[in-house]
Amino acid sequence: MRQLLLFISLLYFSPLFGVFGQTSGTAATQKRIIYFTDKNNSPFSLQHPLEFLSPKAIERRKRQHIPLIKRDLPVNPAYVAALKVQGISVWYTSRWFNAAIVQCTQEQWDALKQLPFVRSSLTLNRVAEPVGEVVEVLKHSEVLSMSALEADFSEEEDYGPAYHQANMLGALQLHKDGYRGEGMTIAVLDAGFPGVQNIAAFSHLFSQGRIKGTFDFVLKQQHVYGANSHGTAVLSTMAAYYPGKLIGTAYKANYLLLRTEDAATEHPIEEINWLLAAEYADSAGADVINTSLGYTTFDAPSRSYTYTDLDGNTTLVAKAADFAAATGMLVVVSAGNEGNSSWKYIGSPADADSVLAVGAVDSLGTKASFSSFGPSADGQIKPDVVALGQKAYVLNAAGNVSKSNGTSFSGPIVAGFAASLWQANPYRTNYEMIQLLRKMGSNAKTPDNLTGYGIPLYSRYLEIIRYLPKNKEVLITNPVLHQPVILSFGNEWLYKPVEVQVIDVTGKVVHRELLNEVSQEQELKLAPHLLRNGLYLCRLRSGDLIATVRFVKI
Repeated sequence: MRQLLLFISLLYFSPLFGVFGQTSGTAATQKRIIYFTDKNNSPFSLQHPLEFLSPKAIERRKRQHIPLIKRDLPVNPAYVAALKVQGISVWYTSRWFNAAIVQCTQEQWDALKQLPFVRSSLTLNRVAEPVGEVVEVLKHSEVLSMSALEADFSEEEDYGPAYHQANMLGALQLHKDGYRGEGMTIAVLDAGFPGVQNIAAFSHLFSQGRIKGTFDFVLKQQHVYGANSHGTAVLSTMAAYYPGKLIGTAYKANYLLLRTEDAATEHPIEEINWLLAAEYADSAGADVINTSLGYTTFDAPSRSYTYTDLDGNTTLVAKAADFAAATGMLVVVSAGNEGNSSWKYIGSPADADSVLAVGAVDSLGTKASFSSFGPSADGQIKPDVVALGQKAYVLNAAGNVSKSNGTSFSGPIVAGFAASLWQANPYRTNYEMIQLLRKMGSNAKTPDNLTGYGIPLYSRYLEIIRYLPKNKEVLITNPVLHQPVILSFGNEWLYKPVEVQVIDVTGKVVHRELLNEVSQEQELKLAPHLLRNGLYLCRLRSGDLIATVRFVKI
């Protein structure tokens, strides 16, 4: 614990993560992002990752067999120092974008673009930055005792009015089975968390040390318990624990509370804040990111996005979300609330191809009219899944239960559920978790762009795992018609190279393949239409592991 706390402290003040300069507070200065040409001659190396990543971040990568790459390295401190020599106020740096976020005048900007290590730049905001904030302080109405926090529960009334939004997914049974988010860390990227430190339903997060870090990327400070209460409501759907009043879907998870959104304005700077928070979450070892934020339209004169920009690869925040997923984090994104507007479609980063986008339904499972829909501009089915978002129950900044509408709440309900489910499946990668949640969907066989793969149901998960192989077993598609041939591997086969031979009844090898670091389900590069009808053996070897499975081509 001490090592992680020291790491978080360094994150706030070290130039590896964010360099905080003095700001003028005048309208003549604006925020820009400066992209560097390279990371050459940096004092950091991939051989010493503990200099810029926490042990938990490294362990997450190892568990999912994700190698460190140059993108993980911090920016070259010499480039940052050179900017400061020019009198530039440097707010943050970005490892993934190899960039610095600066605040400067037009003249300073023109000068720094001439520096040899500057590749390009972009203006991020058109208004002066706020210089401070009034923080609302609330009083504890009551604090739950430790015995109440540790009590077993199983009845409908324990979840209070939030029973239906949890039970719609099967979260009650998931919790009964012992999976409540223990050992998982969820980063919540939102607009503020007023009252969280004083609300009884969150007291366990503090008494049990489950708040693992906080930072406000709008105001450059650790304090996040102010600003807009949207984040408080979002957090309550996952983290609240107050039997009889409200219980969230991952109340025993750890949390990072990160403010990225300035609710008063809408400019691309908030996409960059999102990027910086995602890098923070990665470095601190988060497993899941929940973001109930989406970007389509900005305040003038910033350029708004068009639908064609939402192809998963164009917007700043979609790129950031895909980079976050590439580190092994499960990124859960609210689809948006534009279903009734002229826009209609999902926002970004819901369009990113490596995230789990979540839409909203009502208590009967019918799509909420306000829930944004797909497809993305590049044809992806969106949203991926749905959950209750119409008349969901949340906590406000005073700690009172209220009804609220929005994919802002269906998203975190699913994020908490996914974190608890991932706890039960620690060997799966984040991409495999997305595939699993889709398979669990009530509409898994006929997904569409209104509700995606449907409501992910824990009961369907229990059916799925009944047919998964045991540790040393391998299963194969049988019979085979024209569909792909899928191998399903038990845990002892995972992430190892496997030699495959497919043999016909005459003993002839008709297919050979080497699978590198297999996942639980692996598609063979075998064209079924080239096989004659009949019986086939599939022999597999990985070190001392040997298996033979059979299938019939019909």
